[in-house]
Amino acid sequence: MSSLVRKSALPFFAAVLLAGVLTPSAEAGAPRDREIEKMVQQVDARNIGRIIAKLASFGTRHTLSSQDDPVRGIGAARDWIHDEYSRIAATSGGRMTVEKQSFVQPVSPRIPAPTVITNVVATLRGTQDASAGRTYVVSGHYDSRCSDVMNAICDAPGANDDASGVAVAIEAARVMATRTFDATLVFMAVAGEEQGLYGSAYYAQQAKQGGVDIAGMFTNDIVGSADGENGRDARAVRVFSEGVPTSETPAQAAVRQSVGGENDGVSRQLARFVNETAEQYVPSFDARMYYRRDRYLRGGDQIPFLQQGYAAVRFTEVHENYLHQHQDVRVEDGVQYGDLLAFVENDYVARVTQVNLAALAVLARAPRAPGRTAIVTSRLTNDTDLRWDANPEPDISGYEVVWRGTTEPQWTHSRFVGNVTSYTVEGLSKDNFQFGVRAVDKQGHRGPAAFPTPAS
Repeated sequence: MSSLVRKSALPFFAAVLLAGVLTPSAEAGAPRDREIEKMVQQVDARNIGRIIAKLASFGTRHTLSSQDDPVRGIGAARDWIHDEYSRIAATSGGRMTVEKQSFVQPVSPRIPAPTVITNVVATLRGTQDASAGRTYVVSGHYDSRCSDVMNAICDAPGANDDASGVAVAIEAARVMATRTFDATLVFMAVAGEEQGLYGSAYYAQQAKQGGVDIAGMFTNDIVGSADGENGRDARAVRVFSEGVPTSETPAQAAVRQSVGGENDGVSRQLARFVNETAEQYVPSFDARMYYRRDRYLRGGDQIPFLQQGYAAVRFTEVHENYLHQHQDVRVEDGVQYGDLLAFVENDYVARVTQVNLAALAVLARAPRAPGRTAIVTSRLTNDTDLRWDANPEPDISGYEVVWRGTTEPQWTHSRFVGNVTSYTVEGLSKDNFQFGVRAVDKQGHRGPAAFPTPAS
């Protein structure tokens, strides 16, 4: 467990604790938001099971299946998800809106004829003027498939892949809809994933064209079981993140190569944040970091967001069972194949939901990562000079400088430096450590770290 709050930060956090806003955590005195603790506790495995069972009951949710049959096919699933989000939105005091984001996908790989694809999107608007434009997205894909990716008729219940991920997004929306957050949260179920990530690609493209500030995206895909062909792990979920950004320019690559920033792209920082937050709020469950964009031969809905330059990570169970993925439902030689409801563990999905919810809640209540964070290189020195832009949020208390050894996966040290926009870490050489800066608000919420680039 990382020691993220050092003695220099304690006076600030002590004041926050005395105010009764936060409670101390096991993580070296780092404070926890009491309301976020309650949200985590309110995640309901039974409700998650209800959602997954309902989605599996539509027989198939193939992207090319019926869009107007009221009981079978992707159209029935789409309408049910929309109704579910709408019921949740009714509890939000008007802050949550729900829409069907539809578009026509032209003839494309795995799309033999122009096809309407619909994302179901629930948006919980942030309440702080300076932060409401900052958006965090959590998604699962509601389409499914069997062995032949073009077979839109066969039974494809898709209980794990990916009714489980859709359930994470819906359950998080249910718990969070009645609360307020500084930033905006989007809870989404996308289609077209199995045919080529078409639904998420459309959403990400529209967001980029519209100038939407997506500061982080989570996709949950195959998060339904602790059991796999290689064993069982009921106490962890994989969090895949890229280190080198997909959208990196040649100029950015040159900087990265010069400073050794391969493990410090925005998505890797987001994964670190998820891991740290899980330690605080779901301590018995590990959001385990994996230094890959995704698994071999596979890809998920985070990739279109990465292509647009957004920070994004993927959640997937630790041990997969390929007998229960992309398979016709059948029994061969006494072995059951198919993505059936019987192979989903609702308690496990609930744990994954808690990790998602905790990270989203802290992100949406904390300040954004400081802008234009730089490490000053105008002089040869064994100190480290940092500078950054002041955050726009009105409730900023100050900033923390964080650092770690160049081979360490997590930030290991932190120093609260006050409400300033520059700081010199004396006696610590920028050649020997990786540094970051993160903002802290008056309630003690800490945002993700910004990795500095060289500046003269």
